[in-house]
This record gives sequence, structure tokens and C-alpha cells, in this order.
Amino acid sequence: YTAVTATTNEIQLSPLQGSQHQMNQKGQPTFGFTVNWSFSDSVTVFTGPCFVDEKGKEVLRTMWLLRSRVDNMKDDWKATR
Repeated sequence: YTAVTATTNEIQLSPLQGSQHQMNQKGQPTFGFTVNWSFSDSVTVFTGPCFVDEKGKEVLRTMWLLRSRVDNMKDDWKATR
């Protein structure tokens, strides 16, 4: 699920696929995953490292790209956020 959306459609459970690269030399695995939003015409990809804070809590820090449907190739520039 997501707490944020650019559509007025009801938020629904959406499939997620991903992978994780095991620990690097600093003990920080990297990961990536893709969400195919079932309630809109868009897909988002996320990637980043997993940090462990001083209390042992895992924190994911991601960069992301969202790709939405556009009506034609001329509008392709505005399909990626």
C-alpha cells in the first residue's frame, strides 16, 4: 500500500517485486524493487541502501522513479517523475 497517490482512485494493494544485494564491506545491503500500482496506470521503481541506526533499527533510504501513462509520444517528457 502507499500513503501517497496522484490519483483520486481508491488505494489498493499492489504487487511488488524486488531483490537485495547482500552485505557490502560496510555491512549495508543494497536493494531495488518495483511496484505495479493496481489502481492507476503507473509503475514505480525504488533503489537504495539499508542502514542500521545506533539502536539496531533498519532504515531504508530510497531514490525512486514513477512512470505514468501518457496519450502520445509527444507527451513522453511528462510521464516520469
